[in-house]
Amino acid sequence: MRTTSLRRVIVPGVAALSLAFGLAACGSDDSGTSSDGSSSAASGLSGEVAGGGSSAQQQAQEAWRAGFGQANPDVKLSYDPVGSGTGRENFISGAYLYAGTDSALDDDEIKDASETCGADVVEIPVFISPVDVVYNLDGVDDLQLSPETIANIFNGSITTWDDAAIKADNPDADLPSTKIVPVHRSDSSGTTDNFTDYLSQASNGAWADEHSSDWPTTKGESGEGTSGLVDAVKAGQGTIGYADDSGVQGSGLGIAKIKVGDEYVAPSADGAAAALAASEQTSGTPESIITYSLNRTSTDPSTYPIFLTSYEIACPTYDDANTAEIVKGFLTYMVSSDGQKAAAANAYSAPLPQDIADLAQAQIDKIGS
Repeated sequence: MRTTSLRRVIVPGVAALSLAFGLAACGSDDSGTSSDGSSSAASGLSGEVAGGGSSAQQQAQEAWRAGFGQANPDVKLSYDPVGSGTGRENFISGAYLYAGTDSALDDDEIKDASETCGADVVEIPVFISPVDVVYNLDGVDDLQLSPETIANIFNGSITTWDDAAIKADNPDADLPSTKIVPVHRSDSSGTTDNFTDYLSQASNGAWADEHSSDWPTTKGESGEGTSGLVDAVKAGQGTIGYADDSGVQGSGLGIAKIKVGDEYVAPSADGAAAALAASEQTSGTPESIITYSLNRTSTDPSTYPIFLTSYEIACPTYDDANTAEIVKGFLTYMVSSDGQKAAAANAYSAPLPQDIADLAQAQIDKIGS
């Protein structure tokens, strides 16, 4: 069973938190029910629970904590957006009672996390988000890129913005000879894992490396966390990077359209959800784990292939019954209709399809002490 005494308190941005509380209040008139009529959040709980991980989840976590807090004002939930890799490590070490990750636990992590929990670890989808290819290039307001072109930019083969491959994607654009400065995440990142997975699957061999949470080279500029990468792209000229959509909104950066089949497609929550619907659930894992092998190669322009499915990790049992009830209640709120609507409004994410939310809830229901 799981115990920990480490507590961290995060003070989220006032504007985002205010928005999240407003969303929660708007949804409170109907007693907080999910689409199947079940309660979307426990009420009257008290205590402290610390978690952390995926920085892509940060805005969604703000909305979830606010909504859950409406029914449970005596619960103190913290979420430290340290990145998916560190989140998984801190959960396994016992520092977090729950963790967010944009990359599914690998076999070794499943074993280690299950040993920490004393039983098969719970891993469920909670959040779907497009990953944007962002750029800062004076005079270029619209940009289209094929998978091969993106891969060759980030592997260093394409070095200037007037390269023939970029011109072929943008025949009507006036592209400058400005040097391209790729920007990647400096930390272990689920967004990096999803982005390199896309490059590996979709670029017809232009990307030679395996997908990984760690960027495969030290070339180019880097930034820590979603905000650090976005800031690094904003600070340069000719820069290009990748970040989940929630971290890009309001940044003023250009967002590229991505070639899917014969069309160039802008990132969207609906496109990300459609891409997940075309993906297969991972096989060979414990019943308590619901993860997906993501399909990045569809030629259907209704899909957007650079996306992440973000997961929450928890234990099936906790020594303290009160802690178990808080974790169970909070995860229930995350996957509920109310929780998914709050995340969509605050983080521009796609709501989980109901069948996936039902699978997640079935595992949450088993959490106890």
